[in-house]
Formats: sequence, structure tokens, C-alpha cells
Amino acid sequence: MSMTMLSEPNIVPSAKKELTFAQALNESLREAMTRDPSVFLMGEDIGPYGGLFRVTEGLYQEFGSQRVLDTPITEQAIIGFGVGAAMVGSRPIVELQFSDFMALAMDQIVNQAAKARYMSGGQLSVPLIIRTPVGTGLGSQHTQSLEAWLMHVPGLHIAMPATPYDAMGLLRTALELNDPVLFLEHSMLYSTRGEVPVDPYKVPFGEARIVRQGSDVTVIAVSSGVTVAAKVADELAAEQGVSVEVIDPRTLAPFDMATIVASVQKTNRAIVFHQACRTCGIGAEIGQRIMEEAFDYLDAPVTRVAARDVPNPQAKSLEMVVLPSEQDLKRAINSVLYRSPA
Repeated sequence: MSMTMLSEPNIVPSAKKELTFAQALNESLREAMTRDPSVFLMGEDIGPYGGLFRVTEGLYQEFGSQRVLDTPITEQAIIGFGVGAAMVGSRPIVELQFSDFMALAMDQIVNQAAKARYMSGGQLSVPLIIRTPVGTGLGSQHTQSLEAWLMHVPGLHIAMPATPYDAMGLLRTALELNDPVLFLEHSMLYSTRGEVPVDPYKVPFGEARIVRQGSDVTVIAVSSGVTVAAKVADELAAEQGVSVEVIDPRTLAPFDMATIVASVQKTNRAIVFHQACRTCGIGAEIGQRIMEEAFDYLDAPVTRVAARDVPNPQAKSLEMVVLPSEQDLKRAINSVLYRSPA
């Protein structure tokens, strides 16, 4: 899947620079570690090697082995250590090489990190950030999009940036929160480029971004799907005169439902586009919320465009069949507009 650079309409006029998605994360980490000695990094191969996707490159050399910790291959221990360190005053940022490996540490994430504030009557906070890739291209155990698992758990913040601008701004915000944050980064986005302001800025959690204004149909897309949806919207405008509004929630918890409802009230149609499996994916929750909060405005059923309910294959040819494509999204848009059969 080719990825194009997205413009960022929310950037206020100021000096800008161009960074890759990985570089934007790297700069945010360096900035936080320079400013706050309680911030430290922990994960597999994040030290001298610089991380599997090079996000921590150079930080070990700059801050040393006491603040950039290479760990054994034991996700349960990595997250458990992070939870404990956060409870006693540190601000750990943990990297899991792939989101699939969260399954090994779900007790620490779901029963410890997410519940600590509630079960302590507000006395304990867990300012822990867990960074991990979601995505494609590396087979069934290294490419799953498991955001729906996490969205189901009270007590977790979940960010899913789609641009270097949002990656940098959301990570800065995450570093100020006193509760656990899951920071989900699509592996196909690390090399994409975009402009960010030279001056410091933050992107708040719980505020969606209207990527493209439209009047005929609303497409809610997450992560790498934002790029695809924006491209499809441009193509349909040129080919058919269809006006597609594209919305990127940016964070799944908290979730900005108000922006989506306002869009659906304008367009009267909605499609949720994501790369996770269709059944019980986030599209099911978002679609149901639209039905509850904007039903009277709908001129067609809410539609989901998502991956097939099968394990992600290793072969690229098979992966292209399993994952939702630009053509799948175009067909869905035409279907809700009654322009062609689904």
C-alpha cells in the first residue's frame, strides 16, 4: 500500500519543518527525557539498535542505559515493571515490538494499570505510556489491530495518530496524563512525511480532526485508513462529483462522538473504515453510537469497511484480499449513495 503525505489543516501559521512519523515520535521522546528526569524508556531492542522501526534511534547514546533500558523478551515483565515504576513516581514509556504481544501482558494492562486509580480510591495513578505498532505485512502474529480490545477497558486512554503532526502532538499530551495510555502506531506510517510546527504544540485527546470537508457521506477512518480515505475522497470528487467528508478520531478513548454526529447530521450517511477484523471491531461501536445519536438523520444504514474475519496472511497477494482496499471503500460509498449495488 503506497502512503502519501497528508497535509495538516490544523497547523497554525508558523515556521514548519518536515519530519517522518518516526522522527516526530523520536523528537517528542527526546524532548520529554530532556525536560523530565522521571521519564525513561523500556523495551526490546530500543537501546543501541534504536528500535525495530528506529523510533528510539540515538536516545541510548544521548541518555544512557539507565534511562533507555533494553529488556529481555518478556512482555509480561516489561509491562509489569512499567506499571510498578509509574505507581512510585516515574513516567515510563514502554515499547512493545508488536501490538500482538499485548496478549502476554493483558493482566498487567487491564487488571493493574487500568484499575489502579479506581481501586485505590484515587490515591494511585499510573502515568504509563505503552507504544506499539499495529499494521500489515508480517504475518498473523505481528500485524493485528487490537484496538477494540483496549477500547472496551475503562481506565485506559487510547491514541491512534495518522500523521507526524498528530504523532508528535498526541505524544506530548500523553506525557502530561496521569493514567495509562496505549499509543498505537501503524507500521506503514513510520516512513510517511508531514509538516509540523517548529514551535512546541500539543494535540488534545478527545478531539477528532475533519481531514476533508464534504456534504454527501461521512467516512470515519483511523490510522493508515485516513490516508486511504482522503485519497478515495479526492478521486470520487474528480470522477463523480461526490463530496466525501473524512474524519479522523485521533483518539479512541476519549472518543469525540460530537464531531461525528454533527457530520452525519449534515451528510445523512456514514461509513466506518478500519483495518481490524469486521466483527466486533471499532466500526461496530461507532456505528451503533451513530444509530443511537443520529438515527433520525440517516438516509442509509451505517456501513463498515474492514478486514475479513481471518488471520492476517503473510503472502502479500493474500493480504490484499483480506485487508480493506480503496476499491472496497469506493463501493461502500457508492452503495450508501444508491449509485451502484454493494
